[in-house]
Amino acid sequence: MKSIVVADSTLCREGSVFSFKEKIEIARQLERLGVDIIELPEIKSGKTDILLVKTVSSFVKKSILSVGAGLTEESVKDAVAALCHAQKPRIRIELPTSPVGMEYICHKKAPKMLEWISYIVAMAKEACADVEFCAVDATRAEPEFLSAAIAAAEAAGATSVSVCDSAAELLPDDFAAFAEGIMAKTALPLSVSCDNKNGLATAEAILAICRGAAGVKASVGGSGIPLETFSDMVRNCGDRYGFSSTIRFTELHRTVGQITWIADNAKNEKITKTVIGADKGDWYLDAADDREAVAAAVLKLGYDLGEEDTGKVFEEFLRVAAKKKVGAKELEAIVASVALQCPATYVLENYVINNGNIIASSAQITLMKGETRMQGVCIGDGPVDAAFRAIEQIIGHHYELDDFQIQAVTEGKEAMGSALVRLRADGKLYSGNGISTDIIGAAIRAYLGAVNKIVYEEA
Repeated sequence: MKSIVVADSTLCREGSVFSFKEKIEIARQLERLGVDIIELPEIKSGKTDILLVKTVSSFVKKSILSVGAGLTEESVKDAVAALCHAQKPRIRIELPTSPVGMEYICHKKAPKMLEWISYIVAMAKEACADVEFCAVDATRAEPEFLSAAIAAAEAAGATSVSVCDSAAELLPDDFAAFAEGIMAKTALPLSVSCDNKNGLATAEAILAICRGAAGVKASVGGSGIPLETFSDMVRNCGDRYGFSSTIRFTELHRTVGQITWIADNAKNEKITKTVIGADKGDWYLDAADDREAVAAAVLKLGYDLGEEDTGKVFEEFLRVAAKKKVGAKELEAIVASVALQCPATYVLENYVINNGNIIASSAQITLMKGETRMQGVCIGDGPVDAAFRAIEQIIGHHYELDDFQIQAVTEGKEAMGSALVRLRADGKLYSGNGISTDIIGAAIRAYLGAVNKIVYEEA
């Protein structure tokens, strides 16, 4: 019985609007479903995309984790950096092979393109044992050039190859014959990717499998081979035709439904009805306002935040809005506090402070590090000192406190307090900012902000 290698490219869909958390959840679902390969797009947003791959690497253990690269040397280096903790890493070199694609995308003629394929595949191979060469738009390539390109990739160290019917110009029988012709000229396992604009992608893929192809690239939604339809066909026809897959069929429809729900929810978030006035001081938001309302208000203030930072601002907004209305000054303080920050290694879960003129100040603080709950209890010279000592007890390290400032950022009895902490580590300063209606809470968040920056840079 032949086992089909199934690669899922849902997270590579063009124009996808998945948030950081949604991407992680989709990857979790695909790992649970049993796909052989989870494909992630090329690194484009620097640290954010690298962080995503590293986060996914922490729980994807059975599936191969494939990251796109190929157009530049830098893209390969970014892919290598992102995959440094992956259990089964793969670098995916995706390059156009049709005459138009080579000139328009890479600005190269055929001879230079062959040189580039050899160079970039060899570069990827030096850093990663598993390298896939993807011939984009392969069905519109010159046959001689396509054969030479695959041979160059194989000679440079590629461990697998895939061909794409990006234009959906071939009928299933013709595409299967096309794939069979390629397999006759290479010893590398071949996967196929087909555009479904004619509704024939699954048929193309199955016939290619019957002719000897090793795997397919499918996705939930998008224009490629539908994962659900293809998997159903494997389940229904596999015994008769001698092929199977590692997909957990009992989980298939539930998992696809969940991913589809995530995608639809991401695309159909309603635009807020909150009206932001021209004067940024004449409006307020409250706990009833949704994420889009907060994002619109932040943009009105002049901050152009990414998806991840917008999520952090909204999460902090909900915490503050539970106690009071949030105006322009409060929202600006929230942006300054949580946006454009490094990933939080330590997250504050709760704290209890005891303080008075006849007792010693004490602090009990609980932090989360991943899935681990950590607790510290300390006595100090005042509530802030006790809180900082409790954090040091938890992390097991003392950092020199270079500066500590507290100030009110809004007026009134429910004023928000802003705390600034500067810690010194190895001669370098790291700052953290925290805001809260509870000034001790603001100080704790500021201290953790600086600690997380130190830990992130050291890592």
